[in-house]
Amino acid sequence: MKKSVLAVSLLIILSAGCTPAKQTPTPMPVMTPPVSYEPEVLNNPGSLFLPSNSEYLFDDNRARRIGDIVVVTVTEISKGKHTSNSKAERENKTGMSVSNFYGGPLAVVDAFNLKGNAGDTPLIGSDTSNKFKSTGETKNESTLTASVACRIVRILPGNVMQVEGARQVRINEETQVLVVRGLLRQRDIGPSNTVQSSYLADAQIEVYGRGILADKQRPGWLSRILDNVWPF
Repeated sequence: MKKSVLAVSLLIILSAGCTPAKQTPTPMPVMTPPVSYEPEVLNNPGSLFLPSNSEYLFDDNRARRIGDIVVVTVTEISKGKHTSNSKAERENKTGMSVSNFYGGPLAVVDAFNLKGNAGDTPLIGSDTSNKFKSTGETKNESTLTASVACRIVRILPGNVMQVEGARQVRINEETQVLVVRGLLRQRDIGPSNTVQSSYLADAQIEVYGRGILADKQRPGWLSRILDNVWPF
């Protein structure tokens, strides 16, 4: 009876383990919180318009204040190739013979058959040869094209602005996140309030995701453990 209960419990546990895990949405990356301002005091009696909210026809409406939004057009193309060839050879040959044994008579040398000339048949010979050859090649190529709306989170001296933004797209339990951070000059912002990612200084562009496809692209937990502990 106890064995039957134990077997049923084991089957229930195994069945629960076979249930597919629920995919949870990927949380947005930690970003600088938006700057909050106190509500503006409306002190403009007798008028329908506020000077602070007006946009003039000939005014520059590009992002320039903290909290303003600028669109960063990401166009990154990187290619790299490295080839390395190494070759080393070393040979050593030694031949020795004995013609005098501690200054003694040649009879002693002849008795031990030690007499000879270092030539075609040396009494002691040694040959050493060492060769090494290696070839390696590394090639990398990546392309990224996207547009991300970023906020100005800080203004630095020299009219340099720190911007950052993120975009999360979730389709069929597959989440992809694109994060952009960097420094830009106001003069580099175009008339349409856009800027190329190549103008960003200290740029950090990250693309990552989580979902069914991302899980299939990495080995299982048991394979990772074996890779870490396997000595061969």
